[in-house]
Amino acid sequence: MEAINEAHVSQPGLVVVDITAADDQTAFAVHTALAALWATTSVERTTRDHGQPCVRLRCYLDLRQRPAP
Repeated sequence: MEAINEAHVSQPGLVVVDITAADDQTAFAVHTALAALWATTSVERTTRDHGQPCVRLRCYLDLRQRPAP
């Protein structure tokens, strides 16, 4: 995964979340659950490190913003 940029956490309430899961479906389910609670970046794919049994996904949350009901 790419390095965390200072802008990603430049203010209180901004969060970088790295999700590690057994499969894509689980990783995307976690992202969907987070997106139901807070403003998040969209995600399109997971990454897999060679030789590792898991997938990873990174998203950025803004805890200051709640999604519309």
